[in-house]
Amino acid sequence: TAWRVLQLGGSELDAVEKGCGQCEIDQCDGSVGYGGSPDESGETTLDAMIMDGNTMEVGAVADLRRVKNAIGVARKVIEYTKHTLLVGESASLFAVRMGFPYEDLTTQKSLSVYSKWLNESCQPNYWKNVVPDSSKSCGPYKRPEKVTYKEEQTISQRSVRNHDTIGMVVIGESGTVASGTSTNGAVHKIPGRVGDSPIAGAGSYADSTAGGAAATGDGDIMMRFLPSYQAVEYMRMGTDPTVACQKVISRIQKYTPNFFGAVICANTTGSYGAACNKIPGFTQFHFMVSSPLLSQPTEQVVDCI
Repeated sequence: TAWRVLQLGGSELDAVEKGCGQCEIDQCDGSVGYGGSPDESGETTLDAMIMDGNTMEVGAVADLRRVKNAIGVARKVIEYTKHTLLVGESASLFAVRMGFPYEDLTTQKSLSVYSKWLNESCQPNYWKNVVPDSSKSCGPYKRPEKVTYKEEQTISQRSVRNHDTIGMVVIGESGTVASGTSTNGAVHKIPGRVGDSPIAGAGSYADSTAGGAAATGDGDIMMRFLPSYQAVEYMRMGTDPTVACQKVISRIQKYTPNFFGAVICANTTGSYGAACNKIPGFTQFHFMVSSPLLSQPTEQVVDCI
């Protein structure tokens, strides 16, 4: 969809918006768009961002409720405001003023995921150091009278498929770069949680003087390292896109060896690459590439490091 937009004369930003928007409609992987990743209260909320590598403008929305086209709303943040990021109920009100309809983001599938989770004592969840014991029971949780810290659960206790993102980097003919993301976030997240996807430099980053990058995976960990920004900076220094991606993954590995995550990178000459962190159940990362050199969109695979 994004490639077709470019071929029909659309801008790089148009391509990112329409490409990510198609994934919102298709509910890609169950982790983008409506009807997926219900939070702790059973509601699906959306995060998205879009970045213009020429002007360095960013439009982003987080915890967007009852509006399906999150990347479209993010684009309107660039076009009609001087802001960068709008969140929650206020982002939804902005969306309505921009002409987006209120729609129910809940589906039978998201309701069944939610009820199954409730029946399994709300496991897994994102709480720690609370009472009642969050590893055994549902909330509401509160701080204990006396704090005793417990190690965070490792990735092996959670499915590596429990959240993901559509991330996209578009390089125009003249080297213009745009990037974007859209996601419904981590399944069973604590309401109000925002991951890396709508954060510039974390979920994605675009700079027409260097290149673009986008990340996917455990946003709570990855956003702490601004991997997309870091990857673009490596490419600015002349680092090959694949190596740039590998370097940012290696950096996060030093602190959290078991994190689930991957990064895609592309520079202004059209070279591209990706890298991922190797953990049980996630040893390869698949991504799609369209270019004038390819007759059709092609799936690429890299081995995780």
